[in-house]
Amino acid sequence: MKQTYSAGGVVINKDGLVLVVNQNNNSWSLPKGHIDEGEEKFEAAVREIYEESGIRKLKLIKELPTYERYKISLDGGDDTSELKVIYMFLFTTEEIDLKPIDPDNPEARWVEKNKISELLTHKKDKEFFLSVINEVESVSIKSL
Repeated sequence: MKQTYSAGGVVINKDGLVLVVNQNNNSWSLPKGHIDEGEEKFEAAVREIYEESGIRKLKLIKELPTYERYKISLDGGDDTSELKVIYMFLFTTEEIDLKPIDPDNPEARWVEKNKISELLTHKKDKEFFLSVINEVESVSIKSL
């Protein structure tokens, strides 16, 4: 089994909505992707969020816990050939318009915080989001 490293973020807009992205028309996740060779995890997170949503102006709030999960297989289950280590950051943005650049991520949308976990495809993504929901809620109240 290969191990890969990804980075991404929980991005909150000024209306308190959270960014989610569609991958390959078959799964929903928080924006994230592979860290390129020589790239720092923070740089990768910012690049992936831009590629998957078109959002450039991000304000870093804090680094969130790291978690691991298997890659999502084409049928939506676990592809156990690849274990991803996922670094996540918490961001706010003033931007609202979503224009994904990456053809593998055809859609991005803003979703209410309390609807995120039911929309996310992978069980570990849901567990991660629920584990940081208090931090997400406290940020959206304080900083926006």
